[in-house]
Amino acid sequence: MTATSARPGPTRAGGRAERFARPALLAFLLAAAADLAGLLAGAGTVHLVAKPLLMPLLALYAALRGGPRLLVAALLFGWGGDVFLLVDDDLAFLVGMGSFAVGHVCYLTLFARGEGRGRAPAALATGAGYAVVLAVFLVLIWPDLPADLRAPLTGYSLLLTAVAWRAGVFGAYAAAGGALFLLSDALIATGIAEWPQAPAPDFWVMLTYIAAQALLATGCSPGPDGRLRRVPAPTPSDLAPRPYGERPRGPGE
Repeated sequence: MTATSARPGPTRAGGRAERFARPALLAFLLAAAADLAGLLAGAGTVHLVAKPLLMPLLALYAALRGGPRLLVAALLFGWGGDVFLLVDDDLAFLVGMGSFAVGHVCYLTLFARGEGRGRAPAALATGAGYAVVLAVFLVLIWPDLPADLRAPLTGYSLLLTAVAWRAGVFGAYAAAGGALFLLSDALIATGIAEWPQAPAPDFWVMLTYIAAQALLATGCSPGPDGRLRRVPAPTPSDLAPRPYGERPRGPGE
């Protein structure tokens, strides 16, 4: 028996993982619904209970789906940030922001590795657009931020903007997740700056945050066959000229 034939097929392994992953996903969705409903109803106790459950459940789902370890680590560092941000204290806020920052480094490392495995590099035009949006936002909000939070918030914003840009390496879901993550933290920053807020501002912060992490977890997790989707790099023979009328071969054909 060869090493290849000894490995379980993707369908069998994927089905076994799905059996355990789906309850974790359902638990995550229920916790998310409870948290958002609690915020709309002004039930602070519900939020205190439901919010710390979100990222561990999503990390469990990603792990059961065979997601990369860096993805699971990023989600768990997000859980650390969630817990510290529940405390109304400047030091706890900075520690929570630091935990999120480590999670963003995990995401950036994951995106860099994905790009090195045949994925297209992140679009420079998208990066330039994010840079312009960040610069304008910082210029507008800077005077209204507390002096001791300006530097850490700026550094954190640069890191998160890089995540939002680079997430596109893993496709549309991850790209949308990165954009929503940036929007969620921008809403937090406007609250710190005491800008006018929409009704139930915490609801919108958590809605965009939950959607962001869920989309990132979906985009960076394996597909139904148990493997990360990759775009194979073309070989020289793929790029060679073909006689007229002959169909060009795709990569790997």
